[in-house]
Amino acid sequence: MRPNQAPVVKELVLVGGGHAHVGVIRRFGMRPIPGVRLIVICRDTHTPYSGMLPGHVCGFYDYDEAHIDLDRLARFAGARLYRNEAVGLDPEAKLVFCRDRPPVPYDVLSINIGSAPSTAGVPGAAELAVPVKPIGGFLAHWQRLTQRALEAERPWTLAVVGAGAGGVEILLAVQARLRKLLQAAGRANSLPHFRLVTASEQILPEHNPRARAKFERILHERGVEVHVGQPVVAVAPGRLDLARGEQLPVDEVLWVTAAGPAAWLADTGLALDAAGFVAVDACLRSVSHPDVFAAGDVAGVLDHPRPKSGVFSVRQAKPLDRNLRRALRGRRPLPFRPQREFLTIIGTGERYAVAARGRWAIEGAWVWRWKDWIDRRFVERYADLPEMAADQGPRLPDGLADAETLRRLAEPAMRCGGCGAKVGATVLGRVLGRLGIPTVRPDVLVGLDAPDDAAVLAVPPGKVLVQSVDHFRPMLDDPYVFGRIAANHSLGDLFAMGAEPQSALAVVTVPFGPEAQTEETLFQLLAGAGEVLSEAGAALVGGHTGEGPEPALGFVVNGLADPADILRKSGMRAGDRLILTKPLGTGALFAGDMRLKARGRWIDAAIASMLQSNAAAAEVLRRHGATACTDVTGFGLIGHLLEMVRASGVSARLAPSAVPLLDGALDIVKQGIFSSLQPENLRLRRAVAGDASGSPVYPLLFDPQTAGGLLASVPADRAAECLSALREGGYLHASDVGEIVAWDGGEARIALSA
Repeated sequence: MRPNQAPVVKELVLVGGGHAHVGVIRRFGMRPIPGVRLIVICRDTHTPYSGMLPGHVCGFYDYDEAHIDLDRLARFAGARLYRNEAVGLDPEAKLVFCRDRPPVPYDVLSINIGSAPSTAGVPGAAELAVPVKPIGGFLAHWQRLTQRALEAERPWTLAVVGAGAGGVEILLAVQARLRKLLQAAGRANSLPHFRLVTASEQILPEHNPRARAKFERILHERGVEVHVGQPVVAVAPGRLDLARGEQLPVDEVLWVTAAGPAAWLADTGLALDAAGFVAVDACLRSVSHPDVFAAGDVAGVLDHPRPKSGVFSVRQAKPLDRNLRRALRGRRPLPFRPQREFLTIIGTGERYAVAARGRWAIEGAWVWRWKDWIDRRFVERYADLPEMAADQGPRLPDGLADAETLRRLAEPAMRCGGCGAKVGATVLGRVLGRLGIPTVRPDVLVGLDAPDDAAVLAVPPGKVLVQSVDHFRPMLDDPYVFGRIAANHSLGDLFAMGAEPQSALAVVTVPFGPEAQTEETLFQLLAGAGEVLSEAGAALVGGHTGEGPEPALGFVVNGLADPADILRKSGMRAGDRLILTKPLGTGALFAGDMRLKARGRWIDAAIASMLQSNAAAAEVLRRHGATACTDVTGFGLIGHLLEMVRASGVSARLAPSAVPLLDGALDIVKQGIFSSLQPENLRLRRAVAGDASGSPVYPLLFDPQTAGGLLASVPADRAAECLSALREGGYLHASDVGEIVAWDGGEARIALSA
């Protein structure tokens, strides 16, 4: 990965992680464009390769072999990955609307979100049938389907609606896999009956007669009942209603009909083709909006219409990349012509396949091996990412910025320090006006609603003010999510002490760049943070913003508490149980992510953990008589536990095997990858008794956490009830990790036990 050190002057946004886009992202990593920030918006961090889906269903490929890790690919390309779903577009304002985050601006946009089988006009299909796309949803249902097959007490029927290549291949894959599972379970006679139902007059209508004849034979040999020329007009519980009045009994329905577009495209103002897909020219550029491109199934190429097939999306990656680069430079895009004839290889579920092109078709086990080689080679391109040469500097190509912008931005080291590095008042004012988060409370006497030189806060009678501060650089490239994590992390100290959040002062650093980029980054950071503060009941009352080489965010947080109810580190008592509310591993995982060694789903789980507030956990601990509490952050579990036992004059027995860990954390440390702070934390091991250094968990006891969980001592007779309440409250990894014992006066304050 080569860092793009030039100031950002344009943003290229890719919506979707389809086959064309993964090719563009990889090319961007190989050949980045200084001055261009790449943003990828995709709901799924692991994007499936459609060609390997049937093989995955059959058990030939595991999850990682059949998916491309977008987190790793985006990290390689220096791109921002927004784990979200696009739900709308304003091409005039150049904004992408997402389901759970603020709108994302763009200079050039590309859409590659695929398609889903259309259920329009078929009552009951959307509710009762399972579409094979999006693939992630189908795979979740597939797990339930296999369980149903193993538990079925009576004969049952599975129908696949749609007899194109996708429908035929998935039916044969499902049948082959269920047969193997049932044979292994000693229930070979419980294989469901299979039906293939299609409105077309023949199966595989887009393939040649020889390929069609081969699959007609294979389906007959496999005992599949084929219904051609039979449009499904309704799906009802336990049956399919056909156009000719026939009703077919079915227990499960998989929907693999013709592709349909995302519904939100209709409201974008983009020109669409007759089927509702984005109308593009031979350059893959929207015919109505020249700064918008589309590829794959979502694109309707008016000049060269082709079937909705993954092979075309893969082939579009290179011309799409070329034309996006040209568009960013203000140059005319170049047309391309897709091939008229293309190779298709369709598996039969048993390491056997049929290949077809033009008028010929061949079959055999060797054809499946050929397909396996092609598919593996494609996916491995995105797993085996090359090492890149060092960046040669922040030179911006022609067309990305005018001379004045270049002079102002190309040498960020020449920008002023001191108060000359502050973000301008106009930008700050616009951002605060856009936020729409609470900035007032009755006890905020002077805040952002009437800004002055400082905020003025009232402390109600009988309460004390609890304060803390945190500030750090981001561990991920999404400023909105980072804002949420930073605010959650900062509030953790208040929750640990039993305080009610009252207010916060933000300390923000945004990267050097044009005013519009500075404003948007500041807005995304504060929008994410503001949502978390608002959920906690805290008002944002002020802060400081400045420019720097990279973003950073922190908060001074203020809370209110009754002095008698404050939970401190010093209240531990011998006999208490030690409870940890969240798993460990964020430090190691993000260190692995920086080195392209972490899987995207591990990072997803780590982010979800960091976004979980400690507020409810603190309340549960307080209700169950917690005697001491802290939040586990930079010093790791051992460091923060050591602070507690020393302050309390006790010792602790810690059971490493009981400590909850985030998925992937052990895999990362086994590779010898640790957070940069972990060696410093390891110096505390002199206060730890018991030789557990050989345990794979041991390094993670010193792993620094961001927005980690609460560590509390709870009376032993209330610990089980407390754990149950925590898990019911959503802290599914909450665990009893040890006990508090009397201190014997020695240097070791923590003993590791089995």
